Amino acid sequence: MRPFVILFVSAATAKVMDSLASVPKGWTEVRRATPDELVSLRVGLQQQHAVALEQAVLEVSTPGHPNYGMHMTRDQVRAYTAPTEKSVSSVLGWLTGSGIRSSVDNDWITFTTDVKTANDLLDADFAWYQYEKGGGPKLRTLSYSVPDELSGSIDLIQPTTRFGQLGAKRSTIFEMQILEPAEEDFVKADIAVAAADCNPSRITPACIKSLYNIQYTASPEGNLVAFSSYLEEYARYSDLQSFETQYLTGASGQNFTVELVNGGLNDQSSSDDSGEANLDVQYVLAASSPIPIKEYSTGGRGPLVPTTDQPGPSSNEPYLEFLTYLLDQDDSALPQTLSTSYGEEEQSVPEEYALRICNLFMQLGARGVSVLFSSGDSGPGDSCIRESDQAPYFQPSFPAACPWVTSVGATYNVEPEQAVSFSSGGFSSLHPQPAWQADAVNAYLDSIGSTYSAYFNASNRGFPDVAAQGYRFLVVDKGRTALLSGTSASSPVFAGVVALLNAARKSQGEAPLGFLNPWLYNNSAAFFDITSGYGSGCSGNSAFRNGARWNATAGWDPVTGLGTPDFGKLLAAAAPGVENA
Repeated sequence: MRPFVILFVSAATAKVMDSLASVPKGWTEVRRATPDELVSLRVGLQQQHAVALEQAVLEVSTPGHPNYGMHMTRDQVRAYTAPTEKSVSSVLGWLTGSGIRSSVDNDWITFTTDVKTANDLLDADFAWYQYEKGGGPKLRTLSYSVPDELSGSIDLIQPTTRFGQLGAKRSTIFEMQILEPAEEDFVKADIAVAAADCNPSRITPACIKSLYNIQYTASPEGNLVAFSSYLEEYARYSDLQSFETQYLTGASGQNFTVELVNGGLNDQSSSDDSGEANLDVQYVLAASSPIPIKEYSTGGRGPLVPTTDQPGPSSNEPYLEFLTYLLDQDDSALPQTLSTSYGEEEQSVPEEYALRICNLFMQLGARGVSVLFSSGDSGPGDSCIRESDQAPYFQPSFPAACPWVTSVGATYNVEPEQAVSFSSGGFSSLHPQPAWQADAVNAYLDSIGSTYSAYFNASNRGFPDVAAQGYRFLVVDKGRTALLSGTSASSPVFAGVVALLNAARKSQGEAPLGFLNPWLYNNSAAFFDITSGYGSGCSGNSAFRNGARWNATAGWDPVTGLGTPDFGKLLAAAAPGVENA
C-alpha cells in the first residue's frame, strides 16, 4: 500500500497546499530531518455548512430578526461545522494507507508519524530550522501537497510551512511604569480625597464607573465573565486582594477562578511578567463586580510568519488550542463574555490559519459568547511594510480585524475624552466589509475621500468597533503600584460593561447578547462619540514623511470605532426596564 500512496501524491496528481519560495528571513536550515524522527500534525477538514453557519449566526445576532437571541448548543454548531462523511473517510483512508493511526474530532484530524512517512505522504521535505536570534530548532517544510482528490476536503495541515519560535510576549500593553514608594503614597492620598474624579494622570476603578455612567450592580448568580492569559502570564491572587483594598473596596473579598488549557499553569510565584494578566482581572472586576471572573491560562505558542516588525521568535498566541478547547465545553460552562488583550500583525499569521481562527470566534458567537479583543497599540502600523512586495501599506491587526470579534480601541483624557495616539485601527487585508458596519464605515470613507487610499483596502472590514480609556491605569503588580497604558486596558473595561449588560438581560429572562457587532452598530447613539485625537504610526517609513495618522471624527472612525460606552443608554437598549442603579 505504501508505494501506492507515494505515487498518489506525486507532483502529477497532487495539489500544492502551501509553498514558500525560500527559507524565511532570519532562519537557517540546521540539518536534514532523519527518517525516524517524529512529527505531529493536525488536518483541518472543510466544513460542510460553513456558509450556512455564518448566516445563522448573523440571524441570532441581529436585532429585529425573528431568530435574535436564539443561540445554538454545542451539538448544533458541530452539526454545521462537521465535514462530510466522505471527506472524513477519504482522509482517514489516505492516512491509513501509509500506516498512520489518527484521531478525529469533528472537523479536525490529528496524527503523529515519522518524517519519512510525512515526507512521502505530503510530498514534503522536513528539515530542522533555527532562527538567528535563538530559541529551539523547528521541524518544518517549505511546501506540502495533498492528493488532488482530497484537496476539496482539506483546508490546511499544520504545523508544516509555518516558521515560529517561542519568544517575548505580544500583549497590547503599550507602556508600564512602576511607581516609586513616594509616588505611590501621593496617588493613594489623592484618590482618598477625590475618589470618583477622573484625573488624566491616572485612571482608577471609580473613574471608569463615573466616566461611563455605570451605576448598575448585577447579580452574580448564573453570570460569568472571562479573560484569556497566554505566554506564561498569570494573574495573582495577592495583587488582586491589594488592588481591592487600595482602589476598589466595594469588591473586597472577590477572587477569580483559573482554568488550565493545553498545559497552561497558574504559577503564583512566577518571576515572569504578570502585568497583562493583573491588568485584565483588575479592570474586568472594576467594571463588572460582583460578576464572577474566570482566567483561562493557555500554554503553548502559535505559528508565526516572520515580518519586519515581528521577525521572530514567535509570539503568536495558541488561539487554536484554546478555542477548540473552549468550544468543546458544555454550554453551561461557557462565559457570556470573553476578553483578550493580545494580538499580532494580520500579515504575520498564515492566511488559512487566520481564517480558521476567525471561524472559531464565529462559533463562540453562535453559542452566545461575546468576544472582545484589544485593537493593538501601533496606530495605522509600525514599519508599514507589506511583506509580500515590500510596498508601503497600513498594517491591520489579528485577530482584532476578524469580523466575528468586537475590537476595542483606546482613549485618554476627559472633558473631552480623546483618541490616544497608540490606538490601532484600519482595515483588514483578509475580511470583506460586513453589512452591519457598511453605513457607519462608508460614511467615514466618504469623509476622507482618497486620503491614504493606496495603503488600505477600503472594501474590507474596518476596526476597531468601540473604544474605552486606555492610558495610565493604576494596577497592582507583584505588590507594587504601576501605571499601565495600552488597548490592553480598554478591552477588559469594555468586557466588564458587556458582562453587566448580559447580566441585566439574564435578570429579565433574556438570552445574552452573544456576537455583539450587529447590536452595537444598531445602537450607535448609546456611545460617547470621540471627535478629537488621532492614532499615529508609520514613522519609520520614508513613504510617510511625517508618519501617518487616522483622525477621530464624528461617527465611526478607525481609532475609536463608534466611541466609548454610555452605560445608561446601552442598558436601556439591552435590557429595557432595568434601572441603572
